[in-house]
Amino acid sequence: MTPPAAIRRTILVLGVIATLGLAAATVEAASRWTAASAPLVDGPVSIDSIQAALAAQQSRSAVLEEQLAAMRSASDDLAAALSTANDQVSSDQVTADQLRAALSAAQAKLAKLEAALSAQAAARPTTGGSAGGPTAPPPPADDGGTDD
Repeated sequence: MTPPAAIRRTILVLGVIATLGLAAATVEAASRWTAASAPLVDGPVSIDSIQAALAAQQSRSAVLEEQLAAMRSASDDLAAALSTANDQVSSDQVTADQLRAALSAAQAKLAKLEAALSAQAAARPTTGGSAGGPTAPPPPADDGGTDD
């Protein structure tokens, strides 16, 4: 036997109302629990403090932009100095190569002169003593220039 429809409807409505009441109580308890675990100690920030912080950050940004511009300028100066130094090194390398060539030529000339002196000294008859005899005049002095 089933109870009459009016009783079933009443029990169903009471069950829905009880369920909604328990749901509301659960939400209320959860909100109180959350509020207790994370209290809002500090109030919201005022618009004046936000504007002051914005102004401070804007001035800091301007200072940083000036520093960045100065660093770029210094970087450009260093790049120009490096380019000039590289050009000077290249020029010095060419000069060093020319000096090496001149030194090699001078050493070759010196070797020829030393060989000529050795040959001349070997071709000279030697006498019993070195005193009193005529001596050959010294070779002409080299002024360090190049032969033209």
